[in-house]
Amino acid sequence: MPALARLYQSLVAESPRLSPRRAPWQSYVIGGAAMIALVLLTLQALFRANLAGWSVGIAYIGYDTALLIFTARHSWRLMRPVAAVAAPASRPTLGVIVAAHNEAGVLGVTIDQLVSASAPPELILIADDGSSDATPEVMAERFGLEPPPLGTISPPSPVLPSLRWLRVPHGGKARALNAAIVEADTEIVLTVDADTLLDPGALAAMRAAFAAEPELVAATGVLAPICGPSRAGRLFQWFQSYEYVRNFLGRYAWMQAHSLLLVSGAFAAFRRTALVDVGGFDPVCLVEDYELIHRLHRHAADRGLDWRVRVVGAARARTDAPASVIGFLKQRRRWFGGFLQTHYWNRDMIGNRHFGMLGTAHMPVKTLDTLQPVAGVAAFIILLTLLALGRFVIALPILIIMIVKIVFDLSFLIWSLRLYARWTGQVQGLSVRGALLAAALEPFSFQLLRHAGALWGWHAFLTGKETWGRQKRTALEAAAE
Repeated sequence: MPALARLYQSLVAESPRLSPRRAPWQSYVIGGAAMIALVLLTLQALFRANLAGWSVGIAYIGYDTALLIFTARHSWRLMRPVAAVAAPASRPTLGVIVAAHNEAGVLGVTIDQLVSASAPPELILIADDGSSDATPEVMAERFGLEPPPLGTISPPSPVLPSLRWLRVPHGGKARALNAAIVEADTEIVLTVDADTLLDPGALAAMRAAFAAEPELVAATGVLAPICGPSRAGRLFQWFQSYEYVRNFLGRYAWMQAHSLLLVSGAFAAFRRTALVDVGGFDPVCLVEDYELIHRLHRHAADRGLDWRVRVVGAARARTDAPASVIGFLKQRRRWFGGFLQTHYWNRDMIGNRHFGMLGTAHMPVKTLDTLQPVAGVAAFIILLTLLALGRFVIALPILIIMIVKIVFDLSFLIWSLRLYARWTGQVQGLSVRGALLAAALEPFSFQLLRHAGALWGWHAFLTGKETWGRQKRTALEAAAE
């Protein structure tokens, strides 16, 4: 049991240091260089009377287009007929861990959805991270459970025998998950946020994926955002729905290249033995789900294991997403700050053949991704500056390039909707007309918001101001009322 002991220790100490970490002076060097680059990229355009003054914008558009072409190339196989897969002789046991901190408003809905699944889990474990709201009342009234002492797990619910309640002192999601992993006794552990609702067949699809592939150690389902009924919520859901389609097809493409890195902790499944082997989730990281996949890849490469990470198209879920500008910026700040944190910790993987396609292809691409918000904001500022100065001779070809890019993005998005529908069996009510409008508006609105949140993430990463508040629920709490 040494591995379990190490995992438990991560609840009260920093997780095992399996990758190089940041030195403070290097943060200031990186941050200073990034800010100087942003200023110089903007100023140089004032002294050039030709298209070269917008070279950063051309590079930004070229890079983004190359990524879309990569996604199209590696997701093309989704157009092929789906081969019939023989049912596995046996299915692994599956336990669902619901990480919750002050989620009384949605806990009942989440548990009801899990129970009503076509292949319900053998265990539903509420990992209560020091909640101070009405969680005890919900658990008592709905499921007949009294609060167990902190650090202990309740007996099974008399109403729902598969349900148990683990209470731990407030220490963050990663520590609560690690405590739950120690208590879980199933072969597959599936993590679900309290604001995530699984489709009825999602658990069965995950179970089947792990049963069919013994080498599979981590998998993510396909998420769709829900943002509530307000006008702002509908607008944010509309933009994010198209974004999620592109992003999950991108994950499919990297999966085909044997280097998938992003597994959404809001709906992710893991082989429990692999989780224990690498020490569980890292309590120090801002994006513990993303960091964990790096350690799984590292562990497999170092030991010559054929571990695989996948995205399962048939495992679908809906998750509460930000429905306001501030909420969205805070979410993207944490995501991008955690991405920078994890990428820096694992900088020794970049270009390293020891890690296969992950090292030679995906990690270099992720390195370029760190500069995307800087380049995107600089390109937009330069364009506005040229227009303000009346340099329409330069601005006109820039606008033509942007229009061509919008047409390309629209074509890709329409094709993506078709691929997504074949892959997941749904299109989330998204239309070609909506795709046309999204492709035209996004570069001047939603994309700039993403970049602003990412730049805020740069600030958080460099300054160490990385404490995040609870996201305001907008959709699931309304559904629970």
